[in-house]
Amino acid sequence: MIRPIRTILIDDELLAISRLRRLLDKHRDSIEIIGDAANGAEGLTLIESLQPDLIFLDIEMPLLNGFEMLARLTTMPMVVFATAFDQYAIRAFEENSIDYLLKPIETDRLTRTIQKIRTLVERTDTAQPAGNPMSESVMRLLAQIQPKKEIYSISVKTGEKIKLVPLSDIAYFEAEDKYVFLATMDGQKFLTTYTLTTLDEKLPDTFVRISRSVMVNRHKISEVHRHFDGKFMLAMSDKKSTKLTSGSTYGDAVRQLIEL
Repeated sequence: MIRPIRTILIDDELLAISRLRRLLDKHRDSIEIIGDAANGAEGLTLIESLQPDLIFLDIEMPLLNGFEMLARLTTMPMVVFATAFDQYAIRAFEENSIDYLLKPIETDRLTRTIQKIRTLVERTDTAQPAGNPMSESVMRLLAQIQPKKEIYSISVKTGEKIKLVPLSDIAYFEAEDKYVFLATMDGQKFLTTYTLTTLDEKLPDTFVRISRSVMVNRHKISEVHRHFDGKFMLAMSDKKSTKLTSGSTYGDAVRQLIEL
């Protein structure tokens, strides 16, 4: 007989945790609750310590929300979202084969969720399957529906001071060796603490990657010229009239910029 699935409950609402415990108590043969946490930060510590097979996870929580907590995990358990998200988000969960429970949790719906997880576990003959098939789905979901926080500036260090550069003043970012520099419209350059990959995730769609080493502010492009090997030359409207060359594999991104 397969052992019960070791489970952690993570929710900032005490009543929600208590209700879920009562509902799961009817599934003691399948579910063993080994702990609970009141926010994402506590959940992160508990998961890394106890290595559960499964977590029931709320999304909107203090300190770290559900998405932020999942993004910091080094190992991914199976995840069931217990959420008040709207129907569009729920549809996204379904398309990514991730279980969800819409609050208030219904007994029959929870039973179907437990059966689905039980089937998954039995197919792998272990309560903690190697290469958890839900892990990739969870990460795809994070990329698809986690909203970008609206930002208005990038912080850079100048001597002993921290300078905030408004996004509207930035012409482009450029990577040189292991460093990424921010170039402003007035011709200044500042060293940042970000990678281009991080900036790609952090910045609004105004900023577009045109090569492995360059990201431009689409509003600061003055001219685009065809280059060789499918590349493009972009002339920026900054003080230096900087010219930047796109990467050969980024042609589609540039064409979308100029609607070719």
